[in-house]
Amino acid sequence: MSESLDQSLVDTWRGWIGREERRTEALDVEALRRFAAAVGAGLEVEAAPPPLAHWAFFLPVAADDQIGEDGHPKRGGFLPPVTLPRRMFAASSMSFDAPLALGAEAEMVSTILDVKHRSGRTGDLVFVEVERVIRQAGAQKLREQQTIVYREAGDPTPAPTLKPHVLEREDELWSPTPVNLFRFSAVTFNSHRIHYDRPYAQGEEGYPDLVVHGPFTAARLHDLATRRLGRPLKRFAFRATSPIFVGQPVKLTGDVATGVFKAIRCDGAEAMTAEAG
Repeated sequence: MSESLDQSLVDTWRGWIGREERRTEALDVEALRRFAAAVGAGLEVEAAPPPLAHWAFFLPVAADDQIGEDGHPKRGGFLPPVTLPRRMFAASSMSFDAPLALGAEAEMVSTILDVKHRSGRTGDLVFVEVERVIRQAGAQKLREQQTIVYREAGDPTPAPTLKPHVLEREDELWSPTPVNLFRFSAVTFNSHRIHYDRPYAQGEEGYPDLVVHGPFTAARLHDLATRRLGRPLKRFAFRATSPIFVGQPVKLTGDVATGVFKAIRCDGAEAMTAEAG
């Protein structure tokens, strides 16, 4: 274990396990409509909710003086104050029990389930598991378990080598633009600078260009899976493995028989894998 992550420090962060946060809000129809527009879904959200509609609500709100240099809220509060500089939303597993009632009040209970330290080939990693449960009128509507990963800065990320995608009949090509990234940041109140500040993304975090939000890619895969399976999903899980960069073509593909859907980067790397059912 590195000097910066001795056991006492990790044990301090593990003291956050079991910490709970409760939030209540009315599920605003127009907020959901803006979210639908940002992910490329239909705007008649009353009739057909967009993919991963619950991400339009219960957005993180931090005061201006509580924002860090990277645009994320400063460390501490509900999440443990992990000192590793890079933070990523790496994976999620969801179950959908019933549709959300728009315009009605809902409660979300978030709980820290676990905090784990690992040493990987790129250095120290800290995984924080967060459960989020949304209920309306006492009934559970959905449950989501998110994995947030903190890591060391590491070496600069090389630009992917552009290779032509080979598309099967039902594959789709997606090339997110800077405007797409801005709109998704806006509707999710995500101010992380890697998604809109190119000099910061390149100079401070070592990326070759603006980074596409992992949840944005997940929403596109959820949409593809829903259309390919021909029904609303009861469960959906995804894991991000490689970053996607703005303006580069991404192949969205899937296998209905297995329920496995993937986002393939322009160099052939699997950027995200999802399971739908």
